[in-house]
Amino acid sequence: MTKLIFKMMMTMKKFTTFKDFYPFYLEEHRNSTSRRLHFFGTLMVILTMVIIIVTQNWVYLFLVPILGYGFAWVGHFFFEKNKPATFQYPLYSLAGDFVMFKDILARKIPW
Repeated sequence: MTKLIFKMMMTMKKFTTFKDFYPFYLEEHRNSTSRRLHFFGTLMVILTMVIIIVTQNWVYLFLVPILGYGFAWVGHFFFEKNKPATFQYPLYSLAGDFVMFKDILARKIPW
């Protein structure tokens, strides 16, 4: 019940800074499988962007959102059972993906 109240309060709150948003973002990514899917999707986005830049083959840019959102949304819909923050906070959510990726690499967040 407490988690439900916390979640309702956090979703009603309008975030004005990423610093305020990130704890909410992490709360929405408690499931380890979901975090792993986010990590893998972000890694695929980074690798795809590197390949695109190195090869100058811009036609593959369409893969970036498919890889990034595809893995993340599977995590949300099937494992977290919640709605991705992307729908309400697209830029903060995108930043959250990369910060969580970094935090998982730095072992600040469990794999």
